[in-house]
Amino acid sequence: MRRSRVAGLLLAAGQGARLGRPKALLEHQGERLVDRGVRLLEEGGCHPVVVVLGAATPQVRRAVTVQNPDWASGMGSSLRVGLAAVPAEAEAVVIALVDQPFVRPEGVRALIDSGVEVAVATYDGRRRNPVLIDRRHFAEVAALARGDVGARPFLASRPELVTEVACPGDPTDIDTLEDLRLLEAE
Repeated sequence: MRRSRVAGLLLAAGQGARLGRPKALLEHQGERLVDRGVRLLEEGGCHPVVVVLGAATPQVRRAVTVQNPDWASGMGSSLRVGLAAVPAEAEAVVIALVDQPFVRPEGVRALIDSGVEVAVATYDGRRRNPVLIDRRHFAEVAALARGDVGARPFLASRPELVTEVACPGDPTDIDTLEDLRLLEAE
């Protein structure tokens, strides 16, 4: 299955409670993580890119932004808001997280080029993000996304659909002040 229209969805609504500030606003090499995430998805072949905001509402160029009024309830609500905002012409979406700045565009491209309905990035054999979901599964993904989990319940409930795609890069999350120090040391 060759897709010509794959949107990107960047989940960036959280408050970064363990960091004391929203992760979307953190900077790495002079670039905010939210802008880095948009660039990741664009360079990987996604258009348009939808960014779900919540705790912070920065201006984001080159992306469609949507506000999740229920952002404090967790990632599930952000995923539902984001999927609802993906334009109708998109055949699929690649979902990425704002706090994974070392994921690479080549991984996004590999997910898109896999030609499957559901693809999960793997790093050293471990499933992580980003994830590609074909439009026909949006409603089911949204229905299962609750609390602080996104697509994981859908992936677990439909293992026959999931294809693992080995990706380059590092899926490390920036969750704590120590992680931030490591990010700034790069």
